[in-house]
Amino acid sequence: MKMTHLDENGRAIIVDISQKTDTERVAVASGTVKMLPETLEMIRSGEVKKGDVLAVARVAGIMAAKKTSELIPLCHPLPLTSAKIDFEFVDDNTLKIISETKTTYATGVEMEALTAVSVAALTIYDMCKAVDRGMVIGEIKLEKKSGGRSGEFMREEQVI
Repeated sequence: MKMTHLDENGRAIIVDISQKTDTERVAVASGTVKMLPETLEMIRSGEVKKGDVLAVARVAGIMAAKKTSELIPLCHPLPLTSAKIDFEFVDDNTLKIISETKTTYATGVEMEALTAVSVAALTIYDMCKAVDRGMVIGEIKLEKKSGGRSGEFMREEQVI
């Protein structure tokens, strides 16, 4: 399989998408933040002194999706038509972050969805680190994507 972000001499390039057709593209990504049960309860009950952790993380994730091409060097800037962040309390010490990004464009939105989850997770860590520096951010992954030439992708152990 050819690496698309390298030219014939192995140098980094941004992929030429000028001949690709605009299609509706959707990507869903997820990740987790594991923490002490007391920390998760503080988030759930709104007792974190810095404020509403989930509201701030939601906005941070959306902002990050919009700025993805400024963070990932070979990522195309693209017009997002939608960016959503949701949260799920998985168990007494795990918070799941789920992002969905959409565009109608010539390239996909997987990186925007993954970046949104990553920055939302980092925001949760930042807002709660005073009470729990042992939090672990992990399992950031693409869950599904649709649109474009490569078609559909759905993770086998789909949980969303």
